Amino acid sequence: MEQIEIFEIPSPCKGVCQVNNRGYCLGCFRSREERFHWNQLSNAQKKHIIRLCAQREKRIRQHQAQQQDSNSNGSEQTNLDF
Repeated sequence: MEQIEIFEIPSPCKGVCQVNNRGYCLGCFRSREERFHWNQLSNAQKKHIIRLCAQREKRIRQHQAQQQDSNSNGSEQTNLDF
């Protein structure tokens, strides 16, 4: 039996509202389409987007840590947007 969702899933917006060159928000890691259509999505779709955002955040944080390690070793910095 599937559990019924009683409460709406709130927006993951963190109030940063800036995007990188690929269109992902620097605060919540949602795409433009995900941000604009949030209120029309089902709870299942919202949960899926939140999982995607967590993966994007993890990927960018790992890349930033690698850049810091490379920079401390004298290597050149590369630009990778999630």
